[in-house]
Amino acid sequence: MRAAYQYNVLLKSARLPQGREKDCAPHRSLNVSRPILRKKDISEPFNVLITGGGTGGHLFPGIAIAESFMERNPDNRILFVSIGNQFEKNILSEKKYNFATVTASGIKGKTVWQKLKSISLIPVGILEALKIIKHFKPDLAIGMGSYSSGPVLLAAWLSGIKIVLHEQNIKPGITNRFLSGLAERVYVSFRHTNTGIIKSKIRFTGNPVRKNILEYSKIQDGTNEIERISKINYKHKFTVLVLGGSQGAHSINMAVIEALTCLNSPKNFLFIHQTGPQDERMVRDTYMRLGIDCVVKSFFDDMGSIYRKANLIVCRAGATTVAEVTAIGKCPIFIPYPYAADDHQTFNAKSVADANAAEIVLEADLSEKTLAGKIEALASDPIRLKTIAENSKSIGNPDAAANIINDCYQLLLKTGPKKEHLYK
Repeated sequence: MRAAYQYNVLLKSARLPQGREKDCAPHRSLNVSRPILRKKDISEPFNVLITGGGTGGHLFPGIAIAESFMERNPDNRILFVSIGNQFEKNILSEKKYNFATVTASGIKGKTVWQKLKSISLIPVGILEALKIIKHFKPDLAIGMGSYSSGPVLLAAWLSGIKIVLHEQNIKPGITNRFLSGLAERVYVSFRHTNTGIIKSKIRFTGNPVRKNILEYSKIQDGTNEIERISKINYKHKFTVLVLGGSQGAHSINMAVIEALTCLNSPKNFLFIHQTGPQDERMVRDTYMRLGIDCVVKSFFDDMGSIYRKANLIVCRAGATTVAEVTAIGKCPIFIPYPYAADDHQTFNAKSVADANAAEIVLEADLSEKTLAGKIEALASDPIRLKTIAENSKSIGNPDAAANIINDCYQLLLKTGPKKEHLYK
């Protein structure tokens, strides 16, 4: 079972709550060639450290991996390590996962002085991570990308801990590119991901999707979040789900509410709209003023039931959203975030659209008439809608977490690779 404690990580001291000191014995062997801490033997159950986050795109696949480890063996222990923003704390606390924090700051898009400051924080983050590792004694460190994983994985490498990485996007981020040389494996979400990564380390697994989303079809009517927060009779309405990612997307919010006035038959639609915290009231007021049925929240916790009701999804093209939509087989209209690092959302979206599994509207081409036209065209063409949804499901990979866990077990237990789980 998951340990019921959390780590308090400070630069000057890192300690466990009372009663857990016995878990903090020093490692039994030293390897001065590189590791400063190392276990002699690795055996089940495993201590697994998962690092990276900041947004749902990094955090949710990590949670899916954690769920799979716990499903494989309930005695495995999981610890998340990141910068600990409020979003991460809320999600991990709700899921009852232990988490620790380190100091880290990104360099992408920063000024020279900001980059220098971020670089100066790396040793601080490494020292904090070494203290965490000393207490938790992980058997495996899994990097999910983002700058917050950098110092943690460097500390894991110094400690002789096996490292694997997961890259969610078709174009690898700077942290994963930099750290791929230290990793045993790099698990990728798209078959054509290879830029900046040693090819022999790449394993195509797919992007892990949380268990409650994969099981969405098993949820019975009357038990889902929509029905708990709304009494709308949606059964005979075409349902459009609007997602701007875990933090919301102002431009998508504005485009959708402007498109409402261009719909020819707005009464035939139900909009389920995740707005992010800033726009929730404004978006809800617009639907109410226009008399259009809606369910509006800043963030939905039960995404399984939300996805279940959607006929069409209007969303960004972050890797987690792409993985979720394709794993469950829904028709998406992707509006890629144009300022994502290396424009990776556009590449993500095009890889799906090339399989006739999505529609794309670039933000530069986004207007109320364009979006309304796309929505109504798909709502009035059930054959086209079904074809896209079926193609979407055909390229989805609901077994991504299992693929990763199987390979991690083989890596830790030093068993031979099973090719059905290692897609090179």
